[in-house]
Amino acid sequence: MGLYARHVLPKLINMACAQRPMSEVRARLVPKAQGRVLEIGFGTGLNLPHYGAGDAAPEALTAIEPSPDIVELASERLGAAQFPVQVTTASAEEIPAEDDAFDAVVSTWTLCSVPNVYRALAELRRVLKPRGRLIFAEHGASPERQWLNWQRRIEPAWKVIGGGCHLSRQVDQLIAAAGFRINELETGYLPGPKFATFTYRGVAAPR
Repeated sequence: MGLYARHVLPKLINMACAQRPMSEVRARLVPKAQGRVLEIGFGTGLNLPHYGAGDAAPEALTAIEPSPDIVELASERLGAAQFPVQVTTASAEEIPAEDDAFDAVVSTWTLCSVPNVYRALAELRRVLKPRGRLIFAEHGASPERQWLNWQRRIEPAWKVIGGGCHLSRQVDQLIAAAGFRINELETGYLPGPKFATFTYRGVAAPR
């Protein structure tokens, strides 16, 4: 892992993902996670303050993150958590958990950068209980042809700069194809450049 990935990228991701519009989305979605919760792509712990807001806190949170360098930036948020949190260095493509282990899975701005998104979604389906919920907020393919074309042009360079981040994944279709039923879905652009801000946010359940 190079110097950019170890020392620059974690701070860039933390700064980009802490923007107010994204925090507002987190504030609406993350409190829906109850019981035993798994969060993939934990990053710098930006979701932590939103768990349990206005309702009961999770019974426990298992958080997985493939980059320990990013997790180092989460120490203050972890120290303030009011419920048990276990952070494990792992990938969403190989989740170290038994089948039907979690009541909820939270994924926020994570599926864009998972190398094998099909494998990751299959893993989420495996570890969720039959009545569990996948709570997601992800950026992806724009419905406007001109912007989708730009996403595809920019994507090769963007993946290098953004740690493998894809711009043009059709998030709702990927979730549905992985065996989930989408019960709530809201889409639209967040403030910022349109090639990177079309967002899918909602709740899905195993079919």
